[in-house]
Amino acid sequence: MPKKKTSPKSPPKERALALRVNGRVLEVEVPPHRTLLEALRDAGFVDVKRGCEKGDCGACAVLIDGVAVDACLTLAWTVEGRDIVTAAGLGTHENMHPLQKTFVEKGAIQCGYCTPGLIVAAQSLISTTPDPSEEDIRVGLSGNLCRCTGYAKVFEAVREAAAQMRNQRGRR
Repeated sequence: MPKKKTSPKSPPKERALALRVNGRVLEVEVPPHRTLLEALRDAGFVDVKRGCEKGDCGACAVLIDGVAVDACLTLAWTVEGRDIVTAAGLGTHENMHPLQKTFVEKGAIQCGYCTPGLIVAAQSLISTTPDPSEEDIRVGLSGNLCRCTGYAKVFEAVREAAAQMRNQRGRR
């Protein structure tokens, strides 16, 4: 029986998306296979780092509805209408988030490449575990690789930020 001739597949069509990133709506056009990492980087979000692109290093972590997710493993179209927050979206230079501030104060930033992902993972952890133990922090940050710090200063920064955030909640 003769083989059917197949026509080459046409390239995937781009789709218009409205992504809500750091409190503002971002209009993007992406093909169905485009990852959230690629869409955010193309839109200028340089704090979302391109690392392993396999979900091993955590450099691309963002918060989606408050939960840390690797943007390299997330298709952009799957998060339309959801709340996406990058590390830069947590605070400003003038009004730093406690995690941003303690990472600087405790010397938890070395080269800085993994820092945004670590901060995002720590925020996700603290939102569900406001008083994390050392083990909670180790598990909560286990999806993030850092080759510079040795993690001791990172854990110290997370503990201090968690304490500050508990105190801020207690004052309200």
